[in-house]
Amino acid sequence: MEAQAKPEEKFKIIQQMIQRDNNLLNISWLCECAGVSRSGYYNWISSQEARNRKYEQDKKDFEIILAAYRFRGYDKGKRGIYMRLLNIGIRMNQKKISRLMRKFNLRCPIRKANPYRRMAKALKTSYVAENLLNREFKEHGLIMVLLTDITYMFYENGEKAYLSTILDAYTKQILAYVLSDSLEVDFVLNTVNILVRDHGISLTKETIIHSDQGIHYTSIKFQDLIMKKEIRQSMSRRGNCWDNAPQESFFGHMKDEIHIGKCCTFDELKSEIDNYMDYYNNDRYQWNLAKLSPNQYFRYLETGEYPIKV
Repeated sequence: MEAQAKPEEKFKIIQQMIQRDNNLLNISWLCECAGVSRSGYYNWISSQEARNRKYEQDKKDFEIILAAYRFRGYDKGKRGIYMRLLNIGIRMNQKKISRLMRKFNLRCPIRKANPYRRMAKALKTSYVAENLLNREFKEHGLIMVLLTDITYMFYENGEKAYLSTILDAYTKQILAYVLSDSLEVDFVLNTVNILVRDHGISLTKETIIHSDQGIHYTSIKFQDLIMKKEIRQSMSRRGNCWDNAPQESFFGHMKDEIHIGKCCTFDELKSEIDNYMDYYNNDRYQWNLAKLSPNQYFRYLETGEYPIKV
């Protein structure tokens, strides 16, 4: 018997040996060989019923955790499960969630840093906007700092699409997005037009839209549109992804959580993206947003009413 085994494991082995029909060994000798006390073994035997009750309760609690983990089909970590339960009126200690996940072998995906993650090098252009933001993502208030970027979306058989998004740096809401099957500038312009259509009433002459120095954002069409909508344009320093960190972070988490490998067509991919955006804005709770989803957090800031009543 290994010396490093837990006492409970040793007690189980002793019990199994005692229950054999041909057993000739007594409990005292077995306990001595296992390096455990005889009284400890008897205490373990007498607490069997309590352990069974605890196991059944753990099993019930784990079913609740599993339902939160599977909510809307996107895997979640300990904090995501905790916030999902909190938002449906259930308080469960994070340590308990971790313990039960280990006990019943539920593993959540761990997001690892990508050593190859970097900004694409911007093409040479005659125009680069000043960096008005300077990483002040939350200093300006609601819908005052808008972050935008493009990411690649690979689906079935290596097919590729492109996703353009605009994110409110304060609430982390995705205010507008467009999925395209080409890199034509128009799909980036459409993203801005959707933003103005849905949130134009909240935009002011002080609103900043911040991007990298990619060709879409240095194009004359994009500059003219931003000027027409009276939004201030800002750009990250060349090759510095930290200047647009919340937007980069959103793309990273989205690609960890979304299931695009099963998409066989562009339409299927679009449906998957639409579903994820709805999930993200309404049901993906974030620790730094007072444990609320982005849309909940926006309403909380507007009304002052915290939606979690537990």
